[in-house]
Amino acid sequence: MKAKEKAKGFASLTTITLCFGLKRDAYYKYKDRADKRVKIEQQIIEIVMRRRRSLPREGVRKLKKSLHNEFTKANLKVGRDTLFNVLRKHQMLTLRKKYSSRTTNSLHRFYKYKNIIKNVEVISPNQVWVSDITYIRTIKGFCYLALITDMCSRKIIGYDLSNSLELKGCVRALNKAIYQAKNIKGLIHHSDRGIQYCSNVYTQILKRNKIDISMTEENHCYENAMAERVNGILKDEFYLDQTFTNVAHAKRATKNAINLYNEIRLHLSLDYKTPNMVYKLSA
Repeated sequence: MKAKEKAKGFASLTTITLCFGLKRDAYYKYKDRADKRVKIEQQIIEIVMRRRRSLPREGVRKLKKSLHNEFTKANLKVGRDTLFNVLRKHQMLTLRKKYSSRTTNSLHRFYKYKNIIKNVEVISPNQVWVSDITYIRTIKGFCYLALITDMCSRKIIGYDLSNSLELKGCVRALNKAIYQAKNIKGLIHHSDRGIQYCSNVYTQILKRNKIDISMTEENHCYENAMAERVNGILKDEFYLDQTFTNVAHAKRATKNAINLYNEIRLHLSLDYKTPNMVYKLSA
């Protein structure tokens, strides 16, 4: 009796397909396609997750390019829309944050230089370096990351993380950049009008090395846009926006982030090459 009562609650596959004017084969074909789709999605997710162990916030366009060989090896044809839809379905799209912090003090007595890169066409590494300072949070307060980036290759060629906005951090970053550069003849150093970059100590290093000095004049965030962009990438894509335990922890994370940025991250503006690739090819 119980078996009959249970049976009343179910309909056979044949009955269901007949209700919709379909054949059993149609159902099995649909199920087979659905199963294949799920399997393909899982393969895509596994490949993306492996990539994101190094670059956790890499966007869809760059993932499609950087994972092309991986998808090909797995016999997967993955277009941008397919990749976007799969990542959205599994809540794996990256979110970007906005940052605002003042690290520039331009109210000082030191000489402010003119912007001499406004109409310069940058075509080779070590032609223009851009410099900037950004903050990194720790539990005990802020520390400050001084960066020097090659404008042509987008490579970070000098950096220093210190627990104050004093001049020493910027000087160390500059000296590292000069030390590793092979040829800096005709080089221009561009920065904002911050006291660190205008100071006699900093400008004298540039002059001794015959490096021309350029500075922002108005709307400095736009006149030093590339340096600002690099700051944002390090925070957006490499988790330098988090609060670190201490300065030592922040230094380890910064070193790892910059290595990944220089060696692995693909740049749209570099025709999907890494900064290291462009710098080495042209320098």
